[in-house]
Amino acid sequence: MLSKSVIEDVLLEALSTGGDFAEIFVEDKINNSLLMIGGKIEKAVSGRDFGIGIRIFNKTNSVYAYTNNSSRENLLKVAREAALALNGVKGDITLNLMKSEIKSIHNIVLLPRNIEKSKKIDLMKRAYFAAKNYDEVITQVTVRYSDEEQNVLIANTEGLYVEDKRVRTRTAIQTIASRNGEMQSGFYAPGAHMGFEFYDKINIEDYAKEAARIAKTMIYADYCPSGKMPIIIDNGFGGVIFHEACGHGLEATSVAKGTSVFAGKIGEKIASELVTAIDDGTIPNAWGSQNVDDEGTPTQKNILIENGILKGYMVDKLNGRRMGVKSTGSGRRQSYKYAPTSRMTNTYIANGKSTKEEIIANTEYGLYAKYMGGGSVDTSTGDFNFAVMEGYLIKNGKIEKPVRGATLIGNGLEVLKKIDMVGNNLEFGQGMCGSVSGSIPANVGQPTIRVQSMTVGGRKEE
Repeated sequence: MLSKSVIEDVLLEALSTGGDFAEIFVEDKINNSLLMIGGKIEKAVSGRDFGIGIRIFNKTNSVYAYTNNSSRENLLKVAREAALALNGVKGDITLNLMKSEIKSIHNIVLLPRNIEKSKKIDLMKRAYFAAKNYDEVITQVTVRYSDEEQNVLIANTEGLYVEDKRVRTRTAIQTIASRNGEMQSGFYAPGAHMGFEFYDKINIEDYAKEAARIAKTMIYADYCPSGKMPIIIDNGFGGVIFHEACGHGLEATSVAKGTSVFAGKIGEKIASELVTAIDDGTIPNAWGSQNVDDEGTPTQKNILIENGILKGYMVDKLNGRRMGVKSTGSGRRQSYKYAPTSRMTNTYIANGKSTKEEIIANTEYGLYAKYMGGGSVDTSTGDFNFAVMEGYLIKNGKIEKPVRGATLIGNGLEVLKKIDMVGNNLEFGQGMCGSVSGSIPANVGQPTIRVQSMTVGGRKEE
């Protein structure tokens, strides 16, 4: 991607004004995406992005510059101009870049770029017709297919020199059910850090039918009553609440600045003793996994909360300096156009001992949130609100009826303490996470959990 001699020259130039650390990130990424509406391809986009990012530290100050011109002269110019933004005292520098061979934990069999587009379209058609033919109430189906192959080279003045390949593929199915002038939607979007062989391991029609079932169920549902009540949040994508309301607050991006509600709380009890939360970038072929992070540090399994006690944060190099701790392999970025910062990978609440059936049977009255929708959170306070895509009222320990229009309103710290039952059926859901270093693939997960009390926003039928 770049010769070792050029990399060495650029890193030395980056330290020419006294910086104490320099890094180069080279990216070559192939993207493909297809959009199907009404059973026909409406848009097809293929592209290749290549570029180089150069980052320099001087203690806890940093500067970042990027370019897509890889000539030696231009890279030296960019490094020199970036270096001028930092003032320091230049010292003697010796570089010894030793290439590290990493063993990939992700077995890639079929590179998506080698798969004919017709096969990808056939996959989308299977999903489309499975959803559209589910029921006559399904009036619209949208299928989005995407894949990417990202090749990176990362080197720095600590002697790091590493290359990595990341391959991901995903298909998102959105359904619309219409009845009496009203519409309800369903959504499912399986994905993995895998090649096209992913679709030999799953049945895309099953996911499409599930998206259709959600929309159909909700179009016939009554409106959800509002008020405070126990909430059961199902496994899989239900973990998005922890991801948003708590996970972002455990990233050093906010912790190092003291703007997180979790800052300075290591060793304190911040959650129910039933709660153990983990961010693990080493799960083979998982959507959010990588062999190394975008700073070249090997990813690892990070215990964030153990039996209710805050054990650690997700840390990148720069914020690690600010906090006086080592990187946890959590530095991530969307592309070479972004400086990395601490981000989640595969973040989840670990299994407990209860079964889903026991949790429901032990709930006299409450809301069962089977699938979560979108939401928002204030990371400085932990306050959040999330839409429930598919919900049910529970009465006398049994699921009574489906309800729509429910919104969960709460605070991350308070919710963690109010979790009083944790299931044993951990599953993951795939999503894209946005933050200051761009949009990145992230897995969310949890078993079924029960929160003692949470505010539900809803409305009754007139």
